[in-house]
Amino acid sequence: MSLFQDDFYSTRVSRWKQRVPQGSPRDGNRLFWIIAGSILGGMALMLLFVVMTGGAGLFGGSGSAGEGQASYGQDRVVAAAAKVRPAIVSVVSSFADGEKGGASSAMGMGSGIIFEKKDGKARIVTNNHVVEGASSYEVVMIGGERKKAVVLGADKMTDLAVLEIEDSGIKETAVFGDSDTLQVGEMAITIGNPLGINYAQTVTFGIISSPKVTIPVFLGQNGETEWEMDVIQTDAAINQGNSGGALVSLEGKVVGINSMKVSDAGVEGLGFAIPINEAKPIIDMLIENHKVSRPFIGVTTEYLEGFDGQSDVLKLPADVVKGAVVLETIGPAKNAGLKLNDVIVALDQQEVDGPLAIRKYLYNEKNIGDKLKITYYRGGKKSSVTLVLEELKDK
Repeated sequence: MSLFQDDFYSTRVSRWKQRVPQGSPRDGNRLFWIIAGSILGGMALMLLFVVMTGGAGLFGGSGSAGEGQASYGQDRVVAAAAKVRPAIVSVVSSFADGEKGGASSAMGMGSGIIFEKKDGKARIVTNNHVVEGASSYEVVMIGGERKKAVVLGADKMTDLAVLEIEDSGIKETAVFGDSDTLQVGEMAITIGNPLGINYAQTVTFGIISSPKVTIPVFLGQNGETEWEMDVIQTDAAINQGNSGGALVSLEGKVVGINSMKVSDAGVEGLGFAIPINEAKPIIDMLIENHKVSRPFIGVTTEYLEGFDGQSDVLKLPADVVKGAVVLETIGPAKNAGLKLNDVIVALDQQEVDGPLAIRKYLYNEKNIGDKLKITYYRGGKKSSVTLVLEELKDK
């Protein structure tokens, strides 16, 4: 199942799109909107030109001052791209087919950012979904040189991974910026490898549509939101293969790691990047520990609001309408005495309305080894128990 439920990279036709017979009265409306769209598109391009150049050279303007102003914005884009492009690589993941004796039978393509050289090695950050499930990895440099790579660590929840290669011949590394200072309307570029190596080092240009958008993450098979990510929204073109590439400020610093886009009929300019300030601590953990360690209660839960038969089975007071119904317990939760059909309503006196709130509190507020007080209802009676959080093990 996809990490994100939106139909990213889809070419399917929206179910809302209807076929209209040629020659119908709606053809005239279509022609009107085509013409109107062309006019509005031209106006948008003109406005972007004015913003970039300060209006110099517009409508026949000329002169040395005007030429200098007109080139200023363009020069910044060119300089920013030139600064970061040498550090952008293609990441080729090979997937082995067990039925063919382990021979490589499929390949995946993404992008990556060289951000560090140390002890004869160069480190590259990319998306977890670029490398997940692969058996071997190769990195293609800006000049076409290929290097074998190994995964130092990867994390599905944040969709980040760190690769390592030999640093021979590598002279440039990308510089991380400060994603917390981004503003709506600020200009930015993306650099990556859309649709394969033939389009490597592609640069696209746009604006920051929103410095922070919260999107749902779907890690399981039940279709429920299991996590939420804060991402940067941009209208700079991001296409399949751009995953793991760089979102770059006009200062030539990486402010985000391109991760996804919404691609569907009638949808344009909806690309998303992981903020670099959010990525930094995860990158450090992947380098040091090869994974991200998270605290663990040991419960499988379901939202109370969607639990069938809650009135007969749970016997809750009428004012208890939100919480997490326990479906299974292991580890700390089982040892502490939590059972099937217990309804968790608070952690350390902080109310929780379901599984997502439990994960957020654990991962954002608690550490492995911390004590946690769980307030719950069993058979209509309110109780509490305190347990010690253990480390969440990889499945």
